[in-house]
Amino acid sequence: MPVIDALHDAPDFGIEPAAHLLAALAGEFPSHAIFLAVVDPGVGGRRDAIVVQADGRRFVGPDNGLFSLVWKRARRRKCFRIAWRPQRLTSSFHGRDLFAPVAAGLATRVPRGWLARKKAPDVLLRDEELARVIYIDHYGNAVTGLRKSRTQWRLRAGGRTLAYARTFEAARGPFWYENSMGLVEIAAPRSNAAKRLHLRIGGRVAWVSA
Repeated sequence: MPVIDALHDAPDFGIEPAAHLLAALAGEFPSHAIFLAVVDPGVGGRRDAIVVQADGRRFVGPDNGLFSLVWKRARRRKCFRIAWRPQRLTSSFHGRDLFAPVAAGLATRVPRGWLARKKAPDVLLRDEELARVIYIDHYGNAVTGLRKSRTQWRLRAGGRTLAYARTFEAARGPFWYENSMGLVEIAAPRSNAAKRLHLRIGGRVAWVSA
């Protein structure tokens, strides 16, 4: 089974931004995909460890809201608590000690008793558009948690009001467009939009009626 690094630099401690990124990325993968997803600032604490099955895809990680959106948007869904524990479980590295072995088990065959059925995740964030910057890539393009494209509207970000452009070639300066994940993204042709507009993770954005 191929292993794909879908995203390795999610925002530090950012459960809500990561939940939006994960929900957007998941749709690009086949229905039998297994996701090992760990954004876990409460590692070693009281939060549970779970497997969420959503429309055939399975997600392994902490029960801290990370899987909220894939859970809420799924037509078919199940949740399981990870009952298995390794002989050595450190208090600070559950991604390696707990979640990775379970994901590997799902890719082969999960031994009996590893998973226990659970009604739903304990922590569920609201399934609303997130009007903030949730990710900035190597080129300085800033992804937001907005999903609905309003091509006749402008986007307020970094003290500027940005118009829509369908492509980088069509833009004459910083602009917004719908990226390949279906999220609203801020960019600038041949330039670093984040630096030009002083954007940062968590920065607010807002729609402005044209």
